[in-house]
Order: sequence, then structure tokens, then C-alpha cells
Amino acid sequence: MKFGNQYLTYEEYRLLGGKMEYMPFNLLEFEASKIIDGRTQRRLIDVEEIPQEVKLCVNKMVNTIGSYLVATNVDTSDDINKGNIASENIDGYSISYVTTDQVLANAQTIIKSKQSELEDIMMNYLIGCVVNNEHIMYNGVS
Repeated sequence: MKFGNQYLTYEEYRLLGGKMEYMPFNLLEFEASKIIDGRTQRRLIDVEEIPQEVKLCVNKMVNTIGSYLVATNVDTSDDINKGNIASENIDGYSISYVTTDQVLANAQTIIKSKQSELEDIMMNYLIGCVVNNEHIMYNGVS
């Protein structure tokens, strides 16, 4: 699957010291970008050059969401079946693994429960960020 129009590319993430594999990063970057789009009223859609503040914000959000996944024992490596056993039956020797869809669903549940922390990250990085002569966090209230 090819990911386009990202606020932070995988290559940029790795240059910032990111350790996640390609697919988990892209799924979490997509989630972080959607959260930012909602908070900024989609002001970053179709912006040619994404500001550094946004890239750093996405990096922090991806790492934060990733840490929640690690805390709930969900592996964020590319080989999703490597360590994520969902269930095991010894007598009939049957093993079921956590799927990518389950990882994403778990991430979304965690994101909802940690929304205030993610909001704080956005406020720290994006307050004062201006794109096309407009503050991206402006909500129409002074």
C-alpha cells in the first residue's frame, strides 16, 4: 500500500530517530494526521510544503501513540505475527495472531482514551504556526 500526502514521511521519521517499521508508522501517521486535520479544520490539506512544526508534531504524536501500543503489549514491528499471539490452544496446537486491523482498532481506542494528551502535543507544537497567512489552530473565536 502506498501512502501519499503525508505530513511526515517515513524517511523523515527515520531521520528524526524513529524506530518503527514502515507499515506501523504509516498507519499511525495517518491517524495522527487525521487528528490534526480535525483540530485545524483541514487547513493543511493541499499545502505544498508542510511546516516543520507540523512534522515535529506528527513525529511526537506517532511516538506517543506507539508508546501506548507498547504499553498494551501490541507489537509495532512490520512482522505483525512475530509476537502478537491473540490466542493459543495447546491440545490441538492452534495459534491465532493479532491482525493489522486489530492493531489499528486498538490504536484508535487508545487514541480516544488519551485524547487530552494528544491535544496538549498539538497545542505545544502548532500554536502560532501560520500557513497561507492563517493560524492553523484558529477556531474563529478571539
